Amino acid sequence: MEVKLNRVDNDFHIEAKGTSNVVVNIDGSHGIGGHDKGARPMELVLMGLGGCASIDAISILKKQKQQIDRYEVIVTAERVDAIPAVFKSINIHFRVVGDVDEIKLKRAVDLSMDKYCSVSAMLKEKVKITYTYELNK
Repeated sequence: MEVKLNRVDNDFHIEAKGTSNVVVNIDGSHGIGGHDKGARPMELVLMGLGGCASIDAISILKKQKQQIDRYEVIVTAERVDAIPAVFKSINIHFRVVGDVDEIKLKRAVDLSMDKYCSVSAMLKEKVKITYTYELNK
């Protein structure tokens, strides 16, 4: 796997591309001279975790013939008050609406978070990761 990053301006705006050739914009905060032209690097970590968990959970639910009408994940994190300001805890909240059996949803989320999601497996060595879900709310 390889990604390439190129600086776009004279400050912190960076365009990143992976093997899919999709551009992801990254930028720093206004506080350090950024211009809100992209996501912050730590936001991208949370997006990666939520995306990885979602792909796994959705794949499992589809294999179980569950009908997902709406799907949303909210990832929240708390960082330490030090440099580097790493994450100390992360919660992933899955919201699913559809004709989905709750036992199958729980199983899909558990499998995603505890077995299949590579990002979760990597992060949980250093960060407390919790997850919750709700169905048809």
